[in-house]
Amino acid sequence: MQLSAVDATGTLLWIVMLLCFAALMSIRRINSAFDRWRTAGRAMVLATVFETVGSTYSKAGHRMLIADNGDYQGLVSGGCLEGDLAERASMVLRDQQSAPVSYDLRDDGDDVFGLGVGCNGLIRVFLQPLLAESAYEPYMSLSRLYEAHEPTVTATVIASSARGPAPGSTFVRGPDGAFEPVGDVRFTNNQLRGAFFAELAEIKEVPTGRFLTSDSGIGMLIAPLAPIPRLLVLGAGLDSVPVVRIAAELGWYVTVVDHRPAYLARGDLLVADAAELVDPRGLRRAIDLSLFDAAIVMSHHLETDAMYLQQLATAPLRYLGVLGPTARRQRLVKKLAESAPDLDARLRGPIGIDIGGGTPESIALSILAELQRVFSGQAQ
Repeated sequence: MQLSAVDATGTLLWIVMLLCFAALMSIRRINSAFDRWRTAGRAMVLATVFETVGSTYSKAGHRMLIADNGDYQGLVSGGCLEGDLAERASMVLRDQQSAPVSYDLRDDGDDVFGLGVGCNGLIRVFLQPLLAESAYEPYMSLSRLYEAHEPTVTATVIASSARGPAPGSTFVRGPDGAFEPVGDVRFTNNQLRGAFFAELAEIKEVPTGRFLTSDSGIGMLIAPLAPIPRLLVLGAGLDSVPVVRIAAELGWYVTVVDHRPAYLARGDLLVADAAELVDPRGLRRAIDLSLFDAAIVMSHHLETDAMYLQQLATAPLRYLGVLGPTARRQRLVKKLAESAPDLDARLRGPIGIDIGGGTPESIALSILAELQRVFSGQAQ
């Protein structure tokens, strides 16, 4: 479907806003701030959205960090609530106790609670102190999981009885499917402990964060934890530069591969985490493809693209795409029909969301927007 000029402009603006917001929410930047503040010995507060109603900028499971000096990284609103959360975080650090805070913005007035917020929803945020004496848990463990390659699920206790785990107690689902506590989590009643873990074991698919109250009376946030995306760009032509730059702005890990030394030596791919000189026929030997979530093939040379795709055909990627029109994709699939018979079913092309753009930057924007949809679970 082709978009009209008006529709294309509106769609482009929406995508720009989406990508800019995603960049501000970048877990990679949050992790970087966490490492920096932890090294400096600063106390911090982890702010996690645990429930929303109506229109809100973020949903249950979104996180940000607030340092003891009021600095923060990440967003749980469009900048409306962060200043107030920083003030409340100082009280959480003073008392060294986790605490929930609610912002009901469903009033028709422009100035709710004196915050000047124009949103129209309810957002509830949980504040947890992160202290050196408790090894900065639970975020120390969560930050490592974000850097890992396998998605998982977290359970954070928001409200509990005197016999249950204290608010702030955090659990992570392990590879065997069982939830394990993060740090020091105590129960004063073994029967309640057994019932609590039995309820956690019943949790299966968790596409989005949600707040629930267990049968044992414990209120908790159950939320997916998706690792930081890792993108492989195959081809270092000039049109790969905006792809790499936007992906880096989103906080993704980006590796660029090319077999032409001059392309990698231009100096305009410095924001990539790695730029590798690799013979396309030896891609699997040179690069561990199992570490990547997505690959974009864009060497602009049919034979080279075919060699890349042959190497990528069995890689466990969530997204595999090739730049170019439909006819070019079909030629590649036909060429590799014997050596890569399953390629047709998983190879995307043309890639990107149709926003009516024709420049390298607008094409890169459309590709990264499509990838963002895949990574966020909005597209398969």
